[in-house]
Amino acid sequence: MDELADLLSRHPVIDGHNDLLWEARKQVGYDFDRLDIAGSVASTHTDLPRLAAGGVGGQFWSVYVPCSLTGGHAVAATLEQIDAAYTMIERYADRLAFAGTADEVEAAWASGRIASLLGAEGGHSIDCSLGALRMLYAVGVRYLTLTHNDNTPWADSATDEPAVGGLSSFGVEVVREMNRIGMMVDLSHVAPDTMRAALATTDAPVIFSHSSARAVVDHPRNVPDDVLASLPDNGGVCMVTFVPAFVNPEVAAWQAELVAAARAAGVARDDDDGETAFKLEWSRDRPRPSATLEDVVTHVEHVRAVAGIDSVGLGGDYDGVDGLPVGLEDVSSYPRLLAALADRGWSQSDLAQLTSGNLLRVMRGVESVSAKLRSERGPSLATIEELDGSAPT
Repeated sequence: MDELADLLSRHPVIDGHNDLLWEARKQVGYDFDRLDIAGSVASTHTDLPRLAAGGVGGQFWSVYVPCSLTGGHAVAATLEQIDAAYTMIERYADRLAFAGTADEVEAAWASGRIASLLGAEGGHSIDCSLGALRMLYAVGVRYLTLTHNDNTPWADSATDEPAVGGLSSFGVEVVREMNRIGMMVDLSHVAPDTMRAALATTDAPVIFSHSSARAVVDHPRNVPDDVLASLPDNGGVCMVTFVPAFVNPEVAAWQAELVAAARAAGVARDDDDGETAFKLEWSRDRPRPSATLEDVVTHVEHVRAVAGIDSVGLGGDYDGVDGLPVGLEDVSSYPRLLAALADRGWSQSDLAQLTSGNLLRVMRGVESVSAKLRSERGPSLATIEELDGSAPT
């Protein structure tokens, strides 16, 4: 463990996705007097002491809003999430530092603080507006997940019925504009055809901020092998997630049965409260199976085997799920995962790439592409009506 502690002091974890801000909204309306993460917090997976214990040196805080919020309501709620992020970072400025570039991540480390980055989870947050996309970048958002659980008018989600065959013409323009401004294209949550279309379009490396391997667990949120195999050519990274239904086949089957039963009972997909209540009742006689740390190890090793050591990272999805694998219960758990990988022959160099080396390389690649494209073209003024022939619905 001394070797792991030394590794994490030099190469801290940069985690791709954490939903603490939405939990703060739900639990206390963003009141960090009531949800004070300076000490131990029983109601979340995340607080500052556990981040330190986990060797986390960089965290992408998700500025998530649900798909039930649409149009300007989604944009406003996303801005409220960003505002909460800045409030949190300022309140705990002795331990958190905003970062928007790879150099700023390393500057945060040099000051002994956790680099705090922002990622928007779902293209509905821009309301089909490239201007809104640019403004999210201007206020610090450094990745956009192209969809969440529902399609956008310009991109197909992994968990919705296909509508545009991956990316529409406007969706292609979104990716091109993200490349130009320097925002990472996040392909978690999107359909496989959307993944492939984005990879065919992008000039910059992509990320999967919190996804695992579909060949190991056949869940729609996971990444097929042909897409993983394309990451070396792109330079991108798949940040393996810990969501039990994505990493363990028994949990995936249990979840699929639950969802089918909820739909049969008339519970809508975007009815979060209804789904929670239905799950509580339905699961009384059907306890959820357990996932384990070893399940996550299997996914990490599979991504490495298919995509290579340069294309794997970590995106736990803490505070975005109501349960986690045994051994990975909160953000203090990363050293246990690294120890398990070391026991399976991962070198210190391998682990350093997994924790943060690969993601920092991707960030620098995105920044470099942006500098080139900004010198070649100005902001896109395209609209979805012009490119796709109809207004969004």
